[in-house]
Amino acid sequence: MQSCCYFFLLAVLAISSCCIYAKDLHPLSDEFIHSINEKQSTWKAGRNFVPNVSMKYIKKLMGALPEPKTLPEIEHLLGDADIPENFDAREQWPDCPTIREIRDQGSCGSCWAFGAVEAMSDRVCIHSNGQVNFRFSADDLVSCCWTCGMGCNGGFPGAAWHYWVRSGIVSGGTYDSHQGCRPYEIAPCEHHVNGSRPACDGEEGSTPKCKKECQPGYKISYAQDRHFGKKAYTVKSKVEQIQREIMMNGPVEGAFTVYEDLLNYKSGVYQHVTGKALGGHAIRVLGWGVEGGSPYWLIGNSWNSDWGDNGFFKMLRGKNHCGIEGSITAGLPK
Repeated sequence: MQSCCYFFLLAVLAISSCCIYAKDLHPLSDEFIHSINEKQSTWKAGRNFVPNVSMKYIKKLMGALPEPKTLPEIEHLLGDADIPENFDAREQWPDCPTIREIRDQGSCGSCWAFGAVEAMSDRVCIHSNGQVNFRFSADDLVSCCWTCGMGCNGGFPGAAWHYWVRSGIVSGGTYDSHQGCRPYEIAPCEHHVNGSRPACDGEEGSTPKCKKECQPGYKISYAQDRHFGKKAYTVKSKVEQIQREIMMNGPVEGAFTVYEDLLNYKSGVYQHVTGKALGGHAIRVLGWGVEGGSPYWLIGNSWNSDWGDNGFFKMLRGKNHCGIEGSITAGLPK
């Protein structure tokens, strides 16, 4: 009897240590990736970052701060128009190249600015019937909007859209692109072992200085290059309302809580499985669909195209998963 109790105790201790081990796995380790794939089947985990990428760098990517809803909330009249089962803004507006683009925020908590300027760029093109392609500058927004938060230390998506209406934002492409008035100043870093970019070592990208002037050689003045929004608003936290907004006006900015398992997303419909919360993150929502019976939002991230599914991912739709449907911001261009 004593030996049975002894072996039972050993088994309990083994299970307990196993649970502790699983809980404490490094979120970029092979073991953690394996544990994700063992626990669920709606999405596949794989390697996006080498294991020695600094977690300080990873946490720096989460720059969407919680904010009070200061913008007006709109609610669409749904009427009799059908909402399709699948919708992809890239296919709906093929003459708008920015919808297909994925940017890289670098070592800066500027996701709040990226989600905004990406959707603004898409909407200017959409509302011009594909005639105007204007890439709004994340650099200009993150450095000059004092009311938006703390620059590279995080900001408020709603305030970014309000700033667009109030002050306007100039053009600017990706780092070292020399495109537009103010291209992004913070260099991307290398997620993979073999690459030409510097390592993601967690060194903090400081907020660029607010320079109200264009790069040398750009032939339009800063004042003339500013494009303004006509109105900014939040969208009611209902699936059909968000869908109608995207169908009518183009991609929107959303924000949600990132957990450690999302770092390893490769394909399928993401839903949180394991790991701790890392912080708030802002992204661009550009469509929806159903895959394997799971409804999803189609989302563009700002962690470069070597992350996830070429920079995009799908997240469970209809359950306000990780808060994705509770913080949708948008606006209309002038």
